[in-house]
Amino acid sequence: MKICIIGASGKLGAYMVQHALDQGYEVVGVCREKSVNKLDLYKNRITIIPGATNDREVIKKAVAGCDGVLTVLVPWGNQHYSSGTAQAVLDYAPQGARLIFSCGWHITRDGKDVYPPSIKREDKLIRWLTRIIPFADIDDQVEACQRIFASKTKWTVVRGSDLEEGESQGLPVWSRHVGDPILASNKTRRVDFALFMVDALKNDSLIHEAPAIVGCCSASALSHSAV
Repeated sequence: MKICIIGASGKLGAYMVQHALDQGYEVVGVCREKSVNKLDLYKNRITIIPGATNDREVIKKAVAGCDGVLTVLVPWGNQHYSSGTAQAVLDYAPQGARLIFSCGWHITRDGKDVYPPSIKREDKLIRWLTRIIPFADIDDQVEACQRIFASKTKWTVVRGSDLEEGESQGLPVWSRHVGDPILASNKTRRVDFALFMVDALKNDSLIHEAPAIVGCCSASALSHSAV
């Protein structure tokens, strides 16, 4: 199976590269030119295509012949980075390819998510800051996911909780809506977020789902398992 990882040089992307190689996938990685050296550990094991991830020609080249595409949706700047990346993947990925996108809990598919006060405060703060310094565009990430949800491709949008570093605890658990008791701990190891992304490639039950995930060893997950 040949897969493309868009945003391969970031922390989440690098973990996805490692998981994909461990599972025997042929990997094509896309990252900004100035970040190529971050992939030196894998340079003889994967194909690296440098360029902006919202550059349509870069994405077109990278996803050619791929069975799956893993995309880290980042809301950088104010140049429609997330929506540009998502649209390029939707337009150029081979027909039938599994498309897995990552984002945070703030994305909602059906409006039924119930957010705790801490997430609401964080969202308001980020939106206020980005009006002053346009380092990110949350609304563009929302737009990117709306385009994905409307697509007829075989997509999955993985919504991550707060992330922490540490050794893998195993595949995270998930629910359809933020606010469900199993997600209350709001904590996932970044390495396990990456594992969920790679595992979704072969999990057809996640097609057209937007799972919100939490660590399998978090208190809420363990409590739910006990019940």
